[in-house]
Amino acid sequence: MRMIPFLLAVTLPLPAVAWQASSEAGLCRLTHQEPGHTVELTFDPSGPLYTITLSGEEAWPEASVFAMQFNGPRPIFIQTGAQVLSPDRRVLTVADRGFGNVLDGLQFNTTARASLGTREVEISLDGAAPEVEAFRTCGTAPTAYTVA
Repeated sequence: MRMIPFLLAVTLPLPAVAWQASSEAGLCRLTHQEPGHTVELTFDPSGPLYTITLSGEEAWPEASVFAMQFNGPRPIFIQTGAQVLSPDRRVLTVADRGFGNVLDGLQFNTTARASLGTREVEISLDGAAPEVEAFRTCGTAPTAYTVA
């Protein structure tokens, strides 16, 4: 009888915490969900345009500078004033034509800290490296042409 509660506990669905790269309709996507927040990067090769979106249950404060600190073997610090908040301030998005430092930070470190004003979000980068590598190559495969 003691085994039933244990089996229920280990088989119940838990929130996904893994990084996952995917591609759909020409848009490359890298996602990661942790309790309380979600991170999503997109790459549209036709732009080209990269975005990073952080969403969660808590609203972001109004502030002029968004920053990310990547901690680990290859630390990187980036900041921008180009963030956009959703009307309820629970979704923060930054778009740019290049994301090399962001991708390096995600791929080669162990944690990231996103901050805007007084709010900070800690992001685990456990398992991110292979998915970031897949994301980097998404949309760069040569197009096959048929000659008629």
